[in-house]
Amino acid sequence: MKQLRWLGIAVGMLALTLVVSAQGAQGSSQPEGYHVVKTVKLNNNRGWDYMDIDNARHRLYVSTGDKEIVLNADTDAVVGEVTGLKGTHGVGISDRDNHGFTSNGAGNDTTEFNLTTLKVIKTIPLPIVRPDGVIYDPASDRIFYFNHDSHAAAVDAKTGTVAGSILLPSRAAEFAAADGRGHVYDNLESSSQEVEINSRTLKVMHVWPLAPCKGPSGLSMDRTSRRLFVGCDNNMLAVMNADTGKVVATLPIGGGVDATRFDPKTKLVFSSNGEDGTMTVIHEDSPDHYTVLGNVPTARSARTMEVDSQTGKLYTVAAKFEPRKPGAPRYRRHMVPGSFALIVVANH
Repeated sequence: MKQLRWLGIAVGMLALTLVVSAQGAQGSSQPEGYHVVKTVKLNNNRGWDYMDIDNARHRLYVSTGDKEIVLNADTDAVVGEVTGLKGTHGVGISDRDNHGFTSNGAGNDTTEFNLTTLKVIKTIPLPIVRPDGVIYDPASDRIFYFNHDSHAAAVDAKTGTVAGSILLPSRAAEFAAADGRGHVYDNLESSSQEVEINSRTLKVMHVWPLAPCKGPSGLSMDRTSRRLFVGCDNNMLAVMNADTGKVVATLPIGGGVDATRFDPKTKLVFSSNGEDGTMTVIHEDSPDHYTVLGNVPTARSARTMEVDSQTGKLYTVAAKFEPRKPGAPRYRRHMVPGSFALIVVANH
């Protein structure tokens, strides 16, 4: 997952705050009535990555390196953990098989577990190193993993066996999307391209330019209109036709995006902007026309997100950070213990 750009931000502005001015996209501070309705402290003093939702069991997963924190999406209360993981980045969820699969970047493997009991079934070595992005494809009943070294891998969700690997034309590691028809899409971050993969044959079908988008990270999809929503490093959301590869629209969003999400009920697209501490809300007027409604203040470092399509609630996480020590790498900051929190955004 993409690192945040914390250039020129004073230490005092790194505090977990819910009152942050929007930068980039313009509009209301409560578009469509969305606002922070709750914060929930979580037991984590490490880093974090993707958030994933199990719609069948209505549970939310938060990836925190050595464990997956699991919450009840009705109450937003922690109900369990999947532990003993080595650098987990996210979870691929197969409701059909009642199996979840973590993407363990430090272990070069995936942990298969029971979605109901959260008990680990087995750990499966992957044919790629440092897996990062992960997604379930219902058409092939496979879990797909992407890394920073131009490779992807697939695991059969029913049997927990490796189905194969894929050589990609450029570096990819960020969010992926599946259309449910046998196509998996992923952002090629280093070349600012979109790759389309046949999920059954494990072959690359197309590679499309995302220009003027630069540094794509977040990715989500409207399966009905066949549109991909790509969060870009240059404060932009690019909308791509998933059949032709044409970029049909670009919209301004906040800085530091690392995730996008789409709610099919409301036709709203969201981007979580960690540098600005905002969540940009965009309405899909038609497949090729969109309106930026505004920015919801969240918190600095709230860069990743998930949407609950049943309730319309949005989830992100953030933490406070200690000052960077002189001479230390720009991205090496220590989390303030006890500051990690789930932020719940809703329009009620």
